[in-house]
Amino acid sequence: MSIEHLKNSIRNIPNFPIQGIQFKDVTTLFKSAENLNELTAILKKKYADKGITKVVGIESRGFIMGPIMAVELGAGFVPVRKPGKLPSEVFEEQYEKEYGHDAVQIHKDALCPNDIVLIHDDLLATGGTMLATYELIKKIGVKKVYINFLIELEDLNGRLLFPKEVEVEALIKYEK
Repeated sequence: MSIEHLKNSIRNIPNFPIQGIQFKDVTTLFKSAENLNELTAILKKKYADKGITKVVGIESRGFIMGPIMAVELGAGFVPVRKPGKLPSEVFEEQYEKEYGHDAVQIHKDALCPNDIVLIHDDLLATGGTMLATYELIKKIGVKKVYINFLIELEDLNGRLLFPKEVEVEALIKYEK
């Protein structure tokens, strides 16, 4: 199987959730056991030697591959959620995204200074959600942070938001 096969498994939904957005629907990618196995193998190989202790998945599609990656890497899983979804004390970061304002939260006790963190989400567009998550993790303070996406919309330049020392990876890339 190839990255091109995985890319061809993603459904494009025009004008969702608002006019002008070309939504990349990963549910069609995830419904195949072959695809899930291939994604898991690729991601495990990419991060197996990084010493990852926690995988942070961003609500909601980061909750699909995030726990799988955590199990494969022998790491814990930490959810980052929208406001009001986590039951204990949280840090919150507000941000703007391509079609509005939002915020993300993480439990204050989710990470520790010795953690090596892999933040995972399905898609990098303008980067607002991931940047907010990165800022939350930096507030807590960890040893190292890696960032991973399944998909990157390269023309939106979201990766430019992150410091050069942070490794930002995407498996599948789209240009306009």
